[in-house]
Amino acid sequence: MEELVYRIALTRIEKVGPILAKTLVAHCGSAEAVFRTKKSTLETIDGVGGTLAGNILADDVMRRATAELEWIEKFEVRPLYYLDGDYPERLRQLPNGPVLLYYRGNTPLNARRTLAVIGTRRPSPEGLRQTEELIEQIAPYGPLVISGLAYGIDAAAHRSALAVGLPTIGVLGHGLASIYPAQHRKLAFEMCNNGGLLTEFTSYTRPDREHFPMRNRIVAGLSDAIVVVETARRGGSIITAQFGNDFNRDVFAFPGRRRDPLTEGCNWLIKSHRAALLESAADLAYVMQWKHSGAEFAIQTSLFDTLNERETAVIEALRQHRELPVDELAYRAELPHHELPAVLLELECKGLVRTLPGNRYLLMR
Repeated sequence: MEELVYRIALTRIEKVGPILAKTLVAHCGSAEAVFRTKKSTLETIDGVGGTLAGNILADDVMRRATAELEWIEKFEVRPLYYLDGDYPERLRQLPNGPVLLYYRGNTPLNARRTLAVIGTRRPSPEGLRQTEELIEQIAPYGPLVISGLAYGIDAAAHRSALAVGLPTIGVLGHGLASIYPAQHRKLAFEMCNNGGLLTEFTSYTRPDREHFPMRNRIVAGLSDAIVVVETARRGGSIITAQFGNDFNRDVFAFPGRRRDPLTEGCNWLIKSHRAALLESAADLAYVMQWKHSGAEFAIQTSLFDTLNERETAVIEALRQHRELPVDELAYRAELPHHELPAVLLELECKGLVRTLPGNRYLLMR
């Protein structure tokens, strides 16, 4: 637990964000070592300087971290550090991914498939119907459903997921000591029994406006695909979709009528090529190459039985991490670099592996 208090403290340093925090850990060797390093040494680290070095060693940083540790132990909140094995792999890949997450729930966050469903806080009856139908139709594919526990489309997505037995995660823009909006406390409790609540904010952090764009980057980062149901031209859903584009996630939007303010944002995302047009769950499954769980198992069994030794090594490496850059994949599969392209090509032809931007590879099944 001693190391944990230093990890919490790392996130409590004024004007030190995730990128710089990770730089400090990489330079010093651990969170604890950051706070045991002399100020003169900290000042030499790129991006720190005298003011930030003073912030790191300020007396109140460890005091606040100790109080937070006592709270999460009392209420059985799981801290997820960015170097831990159970930290969400999709977020670990992001330079600005949170250093530490606080999680209350029972569902692993490294699900095979993840889907964010987001939209306006004041949806139309049609928007609510689209959300419910999408979740119901996508249920056979078994994704983890992610949203922000807000009014409107977010809450409809969570409720629909629970209704069809899908786990669902609510990403919060505040600490776990409260639920915002308060009307969603019962929903949040139900989600903790099949999914959970996730935040990067310490327990008593208030739901201030500037926290929600930070929340939105987590929603986007956790997701393989993002569906925007209804949204205005500006707002949190547009921000989440933009994060999705930045993170190379697949973004989809339901189209709407011209001059309808509820769908103006969706139409803009589609016509500006920031989102693919979506009419049903079948469109999503086709683009994402998702198969129904039963059919998928039968296909996997027959395909995996035909894999040779090198192909099996690559699949096993991707099963552990799901997505890897080519150099790390070669290392983990223990294959020479010159042999890997042919193996990957064969696995792509079998539909087991997908190429991503940046010379990365994703396990599809």
